[in-house]
Amino acid sequence: MKKSRNLRQVGYSMILVSASLLAVLVVGLVIGEDVLYADNMSRDATAHFNECKANDFKTDGCEIYWDRINNEISGIYVDLEN
Repeated sequence: MKKSRNLRQVGYSMILVSASLLAVLVVGLVIGEDVLYADNMSRDATAHFNECKANDFKTDGCEIYWDRINNEISGIYVDLEN
């Protein structure tokens, strides 16, 4: 019977799995107690968009939305020239 020679590959796979679990642990520690981190980011972005919409996208920081408005899909039409 021939001896199997894939032990090195199995060892590398185990190291890769443990490294990915360590990465998940680090992300969990960075986020910490804020379990709604992504939800808070989404709410902040929505609040910023609504504030820009109320000001007709003319205030500072609202330039990021200019390429997404004034089309049929968004349904938002604003005169950006004035």
